[in-house]
Amino acid sequence: MDMQHALERLCTKNGPSGFEAPVAEAAKALLEPLMDEVWTDRIGNVIGIRRCGKPRAKKLLLDAHLDEIGLIVTGIEGGFLRFQSIGGVDPRMLPGRELTVLTDPPILGVVATMPPHVCHQKDKDRALPLSELYVDIGMDQPTAEQAVPIGTPMVFRAGSFPLGSREICGKSMDDRSCFVTLLRTVELLQGKDLDVDLYILGSAREEISGSGAQCAAFAVEPDYCVAVDVTHGRTPDGPKDMSFALGGGPVVGVGPNMTRWMTDLAIRTANEVAVPIQLEVMAGHSGTNGWYLQICREGVPTLVLSLPLKYMHSPIEVLDRQDMEQVAQLLAAIAERLGREDDRL
Repeated sequence: MDMQHALERLCTKNGPSGFEAPVAEAAKALLEPLMDEVWTDRIGNVIGIRRCGKPRAKKLLLDAHLDEIGLIVTGIEGGFLRFQSIGGVDPRMLPGRELTVLTDPPILGVVATMPPHVCHQKDKDRALPLSELYVDIGMDQPTAEQAVPIGTPMVFRAGSFPLGSREICGKSMDDRSCFVTLLRTVELLQGKDLDVDLYILGSAREEISGSGAQCAAFAVEPDYCVAVDVTHGRTPDGPKDMSFALGGGPVVGVGPNMTRWMTDLAIRTANEVAVPIQLEVMAGHSGTNGWYLQICREGVPTLVLSLPLKYMHSPIEVLDRQDMEQVAQLLAAIAERLGREDDRL
């Protein structure tokens, strides 16, 4: 599999939380050749199953969310759009930013920004809140009202492209990069004998609620879950105790959101297959779908596995190709080991 091509295919699609249909369609098309059955459920999740063919086989669910952060139009003033956020949008990065307004067909806009020549001194050192920002779409009031219905979503205008020889840059790497690692995981497992039925979930609405993963897990009734998401990549200005090296391998979550024997299995398996790992202590909410998967029905043994990513929730998220491959290698090795009684330690 050409993971960069698959990532570019997903990241060029626009799908903020609650509006994931275009990216879900692309994800479904990528998943179908690899699975026995693939479908889209009522909430917009993409779910695939690869059956192991063994009677009463247990179910392993691997999850990566498909939605991205975005904005939503709340009003129009003088032809300029007012808006609120969908998910965790940082207002500091918005002035001057190019956006895609998801009308039919989409139109382009820019977040209006005050030139420094006329900016008041008090405004030069503060981030403007969303309530003080506007999107310029180059239209007057009557034209804008006709072109852009209230409630129209907007996303960053960007795709995916190489950054240097090893890294990839673009929007919505969180968490479509991890969905690509799930595709690669299934590819690595082709022809392998498993003791579990393997479910792949491209979940909806993680950035706002985790409701997509909750609904899918309730329907699938998995025996084991792995939430695969991004975590903070290390940068010169970032806190060393809260970030992880790109190229340093997968990040295994440790804490109450993770079932301890699943964490131990991941660490042991990484050592056995020579995949380098990093450990992230998550003392409470992991900030991933793992929080919701773990408490589905009567509870599900859950692991959180992360991919280091620089500049999270920005239009220029950056990751390392090698980390993606190693996340897939570790997931495949874990899938081969699950379903055996001796792994419940």
